[in-house]
Amino acid sequence: MAQKLYIRPIAFAESPQSEEGGAIRLAGGLVYVSRFALIVRDGGKVVSRRRFSADEANAVLGALPDALAAEAAAQWANLKALHGPLICGARMLRLDQPQVMGILNVTPDSFSDGGKFLDKPEAALEHAAGMLEAGAAIIDVGGESTRPGAPAVWEGDEVKRVVPVIAKLAASGAAISIDSRRSTVIAEALAAGAHIVNDVSALRHDPRSMEVVAASGVPVVLMHAPGAEKDLHADGHYADVVLDVFDGLRERRDAAVAGGIAREKILLDPGIGFGKSLAENLALINALPLFHSLGQPLLLGASRKRMIGALSGEAPAHQRLGGSLLLAAKGFDAGAQMVRVHDVAETVQALRVWRGLRDAALTDFSQLGA
Repeated sequence: MAQKLYIRPIAFAESPQSEEGGAIRLAGGLVYVSRFALIVRDGGKVVSRRRFSADEANAVLGALPDALAAEAAAQWANLKALHGPLICGARMLRLDQPQVMGILNVTPDSFSDGGKFLDKPEAALEHAAGMLEAGAAIIDVGGESTRPGAPAVWEGDEVKRVVPVIAKLAASGAAISIDSRRSTVIAEALAAGAHIVNDVSALRHDPRSMEVVAASGVPVVLMHAPGAEKDLHADGHYADVVLDVFDGLRERRDAAVAGGIAREKILLDPGIGFGKSLAENLALINALPLFHSLGQPLLLGASRKRMIGALSGEAPAHQRLGGSLLLAAKGFDAGAQMVRVHDVAETVQALRVWRGLRDAALTDFSQLGA
């Protein structure tokens, strides 16, 4: 098996200038990185790690053997790459700063808000309008619960749940994503006015989904989940969860490109809570900056998830706001371009404060190291 290489950001700076002699702007966003780890593994086992600064990158990467040099150069370029905006109908979502995706579940059994909006289109639309007014850039509409143990949903029922809501949201001018893994649902949602596909199976569940997304030309979110078919949470066995998820997302990105989807239309999601233990979820969140080495915008979906309850006295889903905000802030710090959340107003407020802390017009960063 050929060796695999990974470049992981490990130290951050307030500006392009740092004590180490320089920093790069991570994924063209509002986060700067000054030090990195170069990791090589062979057959699933890490065989070497080396730390280097931004100023040392050319020398360190240039000394690699030919078998690794091209991949290293590509990942280094990916870390610094600028991402163009997502076009969502008349709306344009910039990716040079984090955006907030609001969750709208029209299901009877989602883990946090199941049943609140099922068969209640006016309530669903009112909730969506509230999220948009609070600052959500996009509304993610889903008609199937993907929590562990959730029963399967017939695609006809899923269509009936999501399409009327999407059609009305589209008429209002909102940017919309469809959270589905079924090609029929995806096609109907796009016809009704959805602009982005968010597939928790990374286009593995339904063989036709790849074709539908490629033909539509819309952006797609590919999420990591270890299981297939009925249980996306199954088969979560990892030699190294961070590097294994990285490899899994790279494989699905490459499959999507081979299937006719433009690379610039692909976003990646590490799949927090899907087939991962508490420790594995924490490791992934702490390693989020690594995933910029794949060269795609990142989406983080950790809102109200089980790991928050596990770390806070088994708090129920509706009492996980504090943990959700902290995980969203970790996403901002990691340069994630989008966070998917239930509590939009609170997350947008946190984002605005976070952004203010990085505004050179408000803070003289040259004085911080004095």
